[in-house]
Amino acid sequence: MRYTYLLINLLTVFFPVVLSFDKRVQFYKSWKFIWPGMVVTSLFFLFWDVLFTIRGVWSFNPAYIIGVKFFGLPLEEILFFLTVPFACIFIYACLNHYVKWLMPFRLTSIISSMVILLSVLMLIFYHDRLYTAVTFGLLPLLVVLIQYVFNSDWVNRYYLAYIVSLLPFYIINGILTSIPIVLYNDAENIGRRIGTIPFEDHFYLMALLFMNIGLFEYFKQRKLS
Repeated sequence: MRYTYLLINLLTVFFPVVLSFDKRVQFYKSWKFIWPGMVVTSLFFLFWDVLFTIRGVWSFNPAYIIGVKFFGLPLEEILFFLTVPFACIFIYACLNHYVKWLMPFRLTSIISSMVILLSVLMLIFYHDRLYTAVTFGLLPLLVVLIQYVFNSDWVNRYYLAYIVSLLPFYIINGILTSIPIVLYNDAENIGRRIGTIPFEDHFYLMALLFMNIGLFEYFKQRKLS
């Protein structure tokens, strides 16, 4: 039982790592573009993770972790911010290779506008919930910067990857929250769940992937230019 969270991390990256050497996608050649952005993003999100743990936004069931901690965070939680983005960027790369259809710019803009509007409404009504406030404070900033300030041309492909990533997200987060390995304090979120997964988790993932994929594309383009 102590190795449950660690095993979840390992299974999360097992297939993406193995399939990275597929001759068609050749994802292993992109690894060098992933690590810089993943380190930056992980440090940023781990700062909030430490704060959330200190403030009791969430906690970790000691029965399912090995007990090694850094700044109050289990080793497995730190690995989570490496394994999940890696797996999702792998999905993003595979979709870019195999799916030729591109989401129309108008639809992309509508989705981004809806995300911004939802975030504003959540901040108005739930600004006193720490997890909700941070999640919906960060997400619209990323959307505005990436789509409207930097005019990034990959946002339509990002949204498709995010939608596909929800399938493993429901499996992994479903396990983490149903056992539970991660315990949420509903006083710091809106108290609504899809299954056992807090509503905010969906948009926390969106922000996490936006930042990871944004930096992945940045380092890739910088190398190619």
